[in-house]
Amino acid sequence: MKSFLRKLLSLTSAATVILFTALNSSAADPSIWAPQPLDRLIEEGLANNQDIKSMESKVESLKEEISFAGSLNDPRIGIGLLNLPTDTFRFDQEPMTQKQLFIAQKIPWFGKLNLRSQRAAMKAIRQEAVLKAKRLELARQIALAYYELGFVGSAQKINEKLIKMLTQLLRVSETRYAAGQGLQQDVLQAQVELSKLLDEQITLGKKRRTPEDRINGLLNRESFVPVAPPERMPYPDLIMEIKKLQTRALTMNPWLKVKQADIELSHVEIELARKDYWPDMDFKVAYGQRDEGESGQDRADFFSTSVVINIPLWQKTRQDRKLEATKLGHQAALQSFKNLANNLPHKIDALATDIQNLQKNYRLITDALIVQAEQWARSSLTAYSVNKVNFNTAINAQIRLLRFELQSENYLFSLYKKRAELEEVLGAPLYPQNSGDTTSYLQKEKIS
Repeated sequence: MKSFLRKLLSLTSAATVILFTALNSSAADPSIWAPQPLDRLIEEGLANNQDIKSMESKVESLKEEISFAGSLNDPRIGIGLLNLPTDTFRFDQEPMTQKQLFIAQKIPWFGKLNLRSQRAAMKAIRQEAVLKAKRLELARQIALAYYELGFVGSAQKINEKLIKMLTQLLRVSETRYAAGQGLQQDVLQAQVELSKLLDEQITLGKKRRTPEDRINGLLNRESFVPVAPPERMPYPDLIMEIKKLQTRALTMNPWLKVKQADIELSHVEIELARKDYWPDMDFKVAYGQRDEGESGQDRADFFSTSVVINIPLWQKTRQDRKLEATKLGHQAALQSFKNLANNLPHKIDALATDIQNLQKNYRLITDALIVQAEQWARSSLTAYSVNKVNFNTAINAQIRLLRFELQSENYLFSLYKKRAELEEVLGAPLYPQNSGDTTSYLQKEKIS
């Protein structure tokens, strides 16, 4: 890993060239994987979010400063009076009296303009990288709220399904009790369970509003707009090759690109500080016009030129301090880059491990526990109808089945959340390795 980091640091100039091309690329680069409804929400958020729009304007303003930073200062023009006698204020009294017109141009030491242009370009490159990182962050925030909404929506559907099932069981228990074949406690238990589910239905309605409000806020909408939750989300069959993902993050992570731009910018600042030891040159050309003498004698006009340079007389308190400050800034940029580069692999490992564990949990509950619970619920309901099992067993079997389904939805949407977080760190979408059927048992049951 250390050798890879050294190689990565040695390629910061190449990375700068790559980053520079981003200044002319479309701002709507792929951010994270998203189904079509979520993709539309992300596009709306990127288009309307004021922080993003502010950063886009900042990027454009920095681009405009590139040519300005590398250009010469405007030339200066002026007029003057030289050697005018104060006793008469006559222009023909003294031979050296003249009316002067001059033009001056300050020229920085060789290479300074190019370095200033590079510095302005690097600032634009850095801001572009920050913009990309903020876009990914906003996309991830919208995705997390959207998947949270999806889980709440699934919980509402399962709750409704459970209410419908308990209502049917309540009718059966009431019929059996009326016929003298059932117990009153079965009727009371069904009523209590049904009341609990109705209370949970109200709570879920309140919970649904929270992610909807978060999405509306991220999209900068002026008024509340209901958001439809995702439905029938496929199982993301992601293969976590952690080493490859870590390498990918070290080359594509947007915040690492920001750190790379900081390093390159500090390089330019050091070169500029070294150039400050060399003087800038101020060229001046003047033309002095003289009047004829008192006796009518014609006097020749004067042409003058001069070069003025600054002397680094206070080198120890100015140039030396400036150079030392830029070197310290470069060291700070390197340390910040290394810190992030060292932490990224650990973050990738943690996210990938979470995804792998969620995948195992999801496959276990959908392909085993739900199948078994569904068989138990079906057989219990049949046995209860012929009075072979008690009411409590039948109702618990139904509740257990639907609770397993709810847990599987929790695992599924947690997978999508972790995927969005991983894609933000990677700086690009993560697509499934397997293009085959990724629909699990639970999705097949829902579709059928």
